[in-house]
Amino acid sequence: MPQGSPRGTYLEVSESLREKIRDGEITEALPSQSALVSEYGVSRSTIERALAALKADGVIESVQGAGWFVAGTGDRRPLVERVTDLLRGGEVKVGDRFPTEKELCERFGASRTAVRSAIAQMEGRGLIGKGAGRGREVLTLPTGRETRTA
Repeated sequence: MPQGSPRGTYLEVSESLREKIRDGEITEALPSQSALVSEYGVSRSTIERALAALKADGVIESVQGAGWFVAGTGDRRPLVERVTDLLRGGEVKVGDRFPTEKELCERFGASRTAVRSAIAQMEGRGLIGKGAGRGREVLTLPTGRETRTA
């Protein structure tokens, strides 16, 4: 992005994102703010202003703990609930390796901070824990919808 634009760099970023949404390049979740900072080569505050402008226009919505979404699309549940669904889906069993932070970031399009928070909540509930080596493993499978914190 060119710096010092008369329109304001954040407006150029917001217009670029608006075009990507309109053209179908972004259909549900937007990339994380960190990814947008890297992609556009601007500061985090510029990205925040661009996202706020799109939100004010009703183009995107933010969901605490889940990220930014094209308005009317995507899974709005907190990330910890979506990650816990991995254990419910029958893909894993007790003792299996749990996906890495990087794998979860890619799978859910979430920031590393959001993924770490979800992992910490799952560890606190005893669902996952430190495994052999540096990874994590599944300790128990969830029985119901006990993903909400008290």
